[in-house]
Amino acid sequence: MQRHDAPSQGLPFMKMHGLGNDFVVIHASDVPNGLSPELVTAIAHRNTGVGFDQLAVIEDSDRSDARLVFYNADGSLSATCGNATRCIARHLMDVRGVNALVLETERGLLPCEDGGNGLTRVNMGAPLLAWNEIPIAEDIDTLHLPIDGDPVGTGMGNPHCTFFVEDAEAVDLTTFGPAHEHHPLFPQRTNVQVAHLIAPDHLRMRVWERGTGITMASGSSSCATAVAAARRGITGRKVRISLEIGDLVIDWREDGVWMEGPTAHVFSGTFTPEFLSAHNG
Repeated sequence: MQRHDAPSQGLPFMKMHGLGNDFVVIHASDVPNGLSPELVTAIAHRNTGVGFDQLAVIEDSDRSDARLVFYNADGSLSATCGNATRCIARHLMDVRGVNALVLETERGLLPCEDGGNGLTRVNMGAPLLAWNEIPIAEDIDTLHLPIDGDPVGTGMGNPHCTFFVEDAEAVDLTTFGPAHEHHPLFPQRTNVQVAHLIAPDHLRMRVWERGTGITMASGSSSCATAVAAARRGITGRKVRISLEIGDLVIDWREDGVWMEGPTAHVFSGTFTPEFLSAHNG
């Protein structure tokens, strides 16, 4: 996207989260010249900005109800963000008075539905399992990557590296996460998950997201972990993923990987013209 020119009346935004995985959401019509990486990282700062795991921009689309563009906290682009997609789907369904819609991301066209009882689900598409689709740097078995800990590689529009461990709580993600995010097998870096089995249909997962760090939850990581567990025979194709403050249900069906869970629209606000001008890179 191009350089951002600060609107004279400020920039409206929404703050949302899915199980603590938090987002700033902006309409593209409010930033006609796009967002600079400097402004994205300024907004991401949790002391001097608002703070987020990802920032999402809602654009018009000729192919779907809306198109979403995602940024990580370091200003880099992300192809997909499952929890942000669910949050925005819930918002748009409520605004439009519908129970289903389709959102477009770099991942493709993602059907979204009202799951009832305050839950929202999205079809994140078929997982990418081939080495060159994830992508991995070499033609190797993605079910058993040649990395200490025997992780699984999975693509959900972004790359994932999943470790099954005895106790996910015992892993120091502050060192474990970045060490594997930048592993040479992942030319585009990778999201890193550690998970352990609670029951045949229940996993506990913690996550390090590339470009962001430790997050309380991650939708695409939950999908990748569920797919990896099913491929390994650890669980079936439908599994509950317990995160820091709640659960997602992942169901790997013939038509794709469905993810269901709660969403929250916490508040709406406006970035001041002064803040925008100060960070207009």
